[in-house]
Amino acid sequence: MPRENVSGWITAFVSALLCLGAGNTFAADKVKTIRFAFLIAETSFDPAKVSDLYSNIINEAIFDSPLTYDFLARPAKLIPNTTVGMPEVTDAGKTYTFKFKPGIYFADDPAFKGVKRELTANDYAYALKRFYDPQLSSPWLWYIEGKIVGGDEAMAAAKKTGKFNYDAPIAGIETPDKYTLRIRLKETDYNFVYIFGTVQTGAVAREVIEVNAADPGAHPVGTGAFRLADWKRSHKIVLEANPGYRQHIYDAEPGDDPEAQEIYRQMKGKKLPQIQRVEVSVIEESQPRWLAFINGEADYANTPNEFVGIAFPGGKLAPNLVKLGMQGQRFVEPDLVYTYFNMEHPVVGGYTPEKVALRRAMWLGYNLAEEINVIRNGGAMKAESPIPPGVAGYDAAFRNPGGEYNPAKANALLDMYGYIDRDGDGYRENPDGSKLVIEKASEPDNTTKQYDELWRKNMDAIGIKLVWNKAKWPDLNKQSYLGKLAMWQLAWGADYPDAENFFQNLYGGNVGKSNRAKFKLPAFDKLYEQARLMPPSPERNKLYAEMSKLVSVYAPWIPGVHRLRNEIAQPWVIGYMKHPIMNAPWLFMDIDESKRAAQ
Repeated sequence: MPRENVSGWITAFVSALLCLGAGNTFAADKVKTIRFAFLIAETSFDPAKVSDLYSNIINEAIFDSPLTYDFLARPAKLIPNTTVGMPEVTDAGKTYTFKFKPGIYFADDPAFKGVKRELTANDYAYALKRFYDPQLSSPWLWYIEGKIVGGDEAMAAAKKTGKFNYDAPIAGIETPDKYTLRIRLKETDYNFVYIFGTVQTGAVAREVIEVNAADPGAHPVGTGAFRLADWKRSHKIVLEANPGYRQHIYDAEPGDDPEAQEIYRQMKGKKLPQIQRVEVSVIEESQPRWLAFINGEADYANTPNEFVGIAFPGGKLAPNLVKLGMQGQRFVEPDLVYTYFNMEHPVVGGYTPEKVALRRAMWLGYNLAEEINVIRNGGAMKAESPIPPGVAGYDAAFRNPGGEYNPAKANALLDMYGYIDRDGDGYRENPDGSKLVIEKASEPDNTTKQYDELWRKNMDAIGIKLVWNKAKWPDLNKQSYLGKLAMWQLAWGADYPDAENFFQNLYGGNVGKSNRAKFKLPAFDKLYEQARLMPPSPERNKLYAEMSKLVSVYAPWIPGVHRLRNEIAQPWVIGYMKHPIMNAPWLFMDIDESKRAAQ
């Protein structure tokens, strides 16, 4: 990025700070309101259909999964949500029985015809069955495919008839009474409980889905603390507190963390939610998004990379921000930023030695350290494997055998496998003499342009010609699921704190769903299936390490970084602490409107 732009941004940052210190003109809200900004637009609000983070942040606020996480406990701890306790697990991890609380109701909706609609076990059974519906093409089918007794057979029948029969019984999804759900699995699965802490298994009302069958994602109705009040697509989302939300009193396990203990002291015993309104704006460019926070127009934010050195010098919240009463958090996220290759693509895909060599050479030729230190301003750590810190299976001692930056080795590898510049234009041809041109998908924002420039520079240095497929993220996401992209950079945040959640994106059985790389390797799949049957253990971790090595060898992914979170909240925000798994914190927050008004 040009130096003069950075200088201008710093000037704007300082000016905004001075304005904030002098007091802003925002009056105290009539209702307690949280304002926040997305950096990528949402797509839809159907929890079984959408897979992007930003849509699911909203979904978490609207829909109730059976289980949730203790907001303050670290490491992440599953706890009951709409259940009366944790599920009973029997039959060597093959049967899960959930008991639900009576007296929980969906938000009012015309589909209920003026009757209060109580949550029942059937609503969760219906949510699970929707994954099997071929017409829905749920990207979350991998949660249950091949696992629940009778589920795959129901899906196969629907493919033959063209319609899924939601009234037909599935042997492994039973509701023996109004408040009991029993799931029976074909095999032991000790991680299966985690899917019930994700919003994808949140309860939806069948009558609402059917009334809005043309676009159920535009009409989300759940039992959660908030409901959708207004939606201007790709621009603004407004939630309001659900007036029929159940009695929910704040409680948590703060542990030994002083910050968590202070939050617990401030929030303990409060009726939730304290927030009555949430306003989410989509601001794709980092400079205006950051200035919106500094000007008090957003209540909390993850500091953009270019401002981390100003906001968190030396890794600590800047003294001037501390003096203003702002609150900061800095930690490594349980996520992975990676670049995937489409293994079925005629240019970059395939398992033959020359195709593997091409992908590995691109990996060797990419200067990840420059990405971390320059573009990310030190705001990330190098990923040695697909498993991030804070996730079961992570090994801090593991070193990726193919993850070094070595252009000389990349050039030698390409030469060895016949990728040679035959016409003297500075770019290599394929071993068969045809032109080698690789299309990389990319978004049009300014930050992504920096990544594009680094990729172009690095690939030029090893004689590989890149061209760009430029489109907005939602459009690229659609192309990705259709298998039309050759390579693209994505990020995956933990749905649950186990390495399986990351490796499932490379499992051959998930091609066409979560496995966007379309990676099919029998040796990898065998290890994945073995690990899935095992409880957390050193033996299972060894299998995860072998899977990481296979990713290095065949390079369907280039594991990039685990991002550092540099969270900052306004002085008037109470209760905010970024959770490693949950993404919608508004249920657990409060606002001191007197402090907001005083700024």
